[in-house]
Amino acid sequence: MSYPIAEAARRSGLSIDTLRYYERIKLVDPPARDAAGRRAYSDDDLAWLEFLTKLRTTGMPIKMMREYAQLRRHGRAAAPRRMDILVEQRRSVRARIAELQSCLDVLDYKIDNYDRVCRELVGTGGLREEISA
Repeated sequence: MSYPIAEAARRSGLSIDTLRYYERIKLVDPPARDAAGRRAYSDDDLAWLEFLTKLRTTGMPIKMMREYAQLRRHGRAAAPRRMDILVEQRRSVRARIAELQSCLDVLDYKIDNYDRVCRELVGTGGLREEISA
């Protein structure tokens, strides 16, 4: 199956400009072309774009994504370095998750505290009825 650039953009969640940019910086190989010379993205292309989007969502810098993409072109021989990149990124993601969990814990504490205060105010008539409704 092949998809024109607009459909590839829609399916990947990336803009047409981003697809062209990724091609220009060599994150993606130039897609095949149809008979009219227009880009024709394959399902494999879309799977790679989905993976790149996941890497980007993890906060991986474009520079590292480019290195990974270049290594991907070398096949199995580059597997150890590709794994190193992913292991390091996983470490970074876990650290960010721990930091966010700590922030979430503080938010939960504060919300629970305010919930208790609000219940006490309602019990003592300290809040207007329309607020408690």
